[in-house]
Amino acid sequence: MSRAMNGAVSNNPIDRRGLLRGGMVAAGGLAASALFPAWARIGSPGLAADLPTLSGEEIRLRIGHSAFQVGGRTGHAITVNGVLPAPLIRLREGQRVRLHVENGLDEDTSIHWHGLILPFHMDGVPGVSFPGIAPGKSFTYEFPIVQSGTYWYHSHSGLQEQMGHYGPLVIDPAGADPVGYDREHVIVLSDWTFLHPHQVMAKLKQQGGYFNRQRQTAGARGPENRMSGSDRLMWGRMRMDPTDIADVTGATYTYLVNGHGPQENWTGLFTPGERVRLRIINASAMTIFNVRIPGLPMTVVQADGQHVRPVETDELQISVAETYDVIVAPGDQGYTFVAESIDRSGMARATLAPRLGMSAPVPALRPRPTLGMKDMGMSHGAGSCPAEHAAMGHCSPGGGMDHKMRDTSLLPPQVKRGPGIDMVAAMAVDRTGDRPLGLEDVPHRVLTYHQLTPLTPFPDKRAPTREIDIHLTGNMERFMWSFDGKKLSEGAEPIRFERNERVRVNLINDTMMNHPIHLHGHFFEVVTGQAHGHPVKHTVNVMPGGKASFDLTADAPGDWAFHCHLMYHMHAGMMRVVKVRPLADAPPRA
Repeated sequence: MSRAMNGAVSNNPIDRRGLLRGGMVAAGGLAASALFPAWARIGSPGLAADLPTLSGEEIRLRIGHSAFQVGGRTGHAITVNGVLPAPLIRLREGQRVRLHVENGLDEDTSIHWHGLILPFHMDGVPGVSFPGIAPGKSFTYEFPIVQSGTYWYHSHSGLQEQMGHYGPLVIDPAGADPVGYDREHVIVLSDWTFLHPHQVMAKLKQQGGYFNRQRQTAGARGPENRMSGSDRLMWGRMRMDPTDIADVTGATYTYLVNGHGPQENWTGLFTPGERVRLRIINASAMTIFNVRIPGLPMTVVQADGQHVRPVETDELQISVAETYDVIVAPGDQGYTFVAESIDRSGMARATLAPRLGMSAPVPALRPRPTLGMKDMGMSHGAGSCPAEHAAMGHCSPGGGMDHKMRDTSLLPPQVKRGPGIDMVAAMAVDRTGDRPLGLEDVPHRVLTYHQLTPLTPFPDKRAPTREIDIHLTGNMERFMWSFDGKKLSEGAEPIRFERNERVRVNLINDTMMNHPIHLHGHFFEVVTGQAHGHPVKHTVNVMPGGKASFDLTADAPGDWAFHCHLMYHMHAGMMRVVKVRPLADAPPRA
C-alpha cells in the first residue's frame, strides 16, 4: 500500500507473573495499572498482568534473558522488558515515536516493526536496512506514525523470535474509529518449544518430517484417512508424505495465548450485551492456526491492520504474521476461543466469559487433514491436462496430471535447478478463494481472501505496467527453501522495482507447504478478481501447489526484506532483498 494509507541466564527461575504482580513494570512511559487503558483494567487479570502497555512519544525497551514457565516446566526465553509476549505498544496515528532499544544479550539483536510504513533504515532488518544492535549497545528507532490498526513487532536476528522476542502493537486512529465496540482484547497467538531453536533446525535438516508424528500407516482407517490404496502407492513412489502439513508440530510445541498454555486458560472478560473487539495476532514462528469460537459468530472488520467491510464468519485461518480484528457479541455465558494448529497436532485455547472462573467445553482436536493432488499443483479434475503436458507424457489416461510432474524441466529459465527443488507445481492455479486445508467440508462458514473487501479503496488505480513471476521452491525432505531455487546466502540477486512503479507479482508455490509471504515497508492488493475490490495486506498466504498474485505500488525507496514468514524457512534461505530506487526522470506521482 502507498504511504498515503493506512547477559547470561540467571540461575534462579523467574516467575514472570510474580514479577509483574510485584510491580515490575517497564520503564519509559510505562505507568502503574491505573494508566492501563480501560479494556486492560477491567479485562482478565491474565491480560492486565501479561500485557503491560507502553505508550507516548518516548518508549524504552530492553531485550534480555528470562526464564519462562508454561505447563509446569521452565525454559530459557529471550524477552522484551522481561515479559513474554513483549509489552503491548499503543500509539496514535499522527504522532511521532522514539523507541530506545537496549541489547542486554550476548549476541546481536534487532526489532522489526511488522506492517509499519516507515523509513527503510528504521525497519530493523540486520544486513538489509541497518547493522543490528550489538551486545551491550542501544539503538533508537524514530519515525512518524502514518497509519492505524493492529500490528506487531519481533526480532529479525537469528532465531530469537522463536524464543519469545515478539509483542503486539496497536495504533489508534487519529479520528473516529469506523469500528464500533465497547471493549477489546489483544490476543497474541504463538508457539513455544523447550528445544533450543538451533536444535529444532538441526533436526529438520537431518529429517524433514522429524516432528511429524501423524504419518499414515498401511492399516490406518478412519475419516481422516480417505486415500485409496492406489493413491497411497502413488504417494509412496513420489517419496512424498500427504500428512506433511507442518514442519514443526505439537510433538514439541506448546501453543500459547498471550503467553499462556492451554491448561492455564487465559480468560478475557466482558459484560453481556457488549460488542467485543478481538485483535488477533499470529506471532508464531511456524504455526498456522484455524480460529473459531464455538457458538459465537465472528465479524471480521480488519485484516493486517486495514479496515475491511464487515463480513461474518464462523472460522478463519490466520497464517503466520497475519492479523485479524473481529467483533463478537457474547451472551451471558462462557465461550472457548480455539486456535487449532493447521495439522491438528495441538491447539491454543482461551476463554471469553462475563465472570472469572467460568469456562466452556473445549472441543476435541478434529481429525487431521491430508494433502491431495491439488496441493501438489498436479491435478484439478479429469480432462484438465494441458496439451503441452500431454505431449510430454505427463498426464494420466483420465486426463489429470500424474506423479511424473516432479520434472524440473518444466521450470522457467530464471529458476535454478538442483537438489533444492524436489517438485514442480506444473498446474498451479489461483487458490485465494479456496477454503483452507482441512476446512473444505466443515458445515459452517469459513473465511477466504475473496470475502475481504477494503473499506477504503487502494489509492493507486493504475494497472500494472509489468508482471514478474516468483517461484516458491523447496526440498521438503532435505529442508531446503528458496525463491526461484536460490537461497539468499547463495548471493541471490535483489528484486528491483522503480520508485512508484505499479507491478504485479505472481507467487507460484511449487511445494506442498503453505507459505505466508511478507514484504516489508509496503502494502499491496491481493488479486482476487472480485468486483467488490481486492484486500489490502502486507502478508499473503500462498496455498500448497497454488499461486497468489498481488499488485504493488513500489513507493517506498530503500532496501526491504521479502521472505516467507515461516521462520525456519526464512532461516534456510527463503528470503530476498527488494530494492526500490527512483528514476532520475520519473515524474512525481499524483
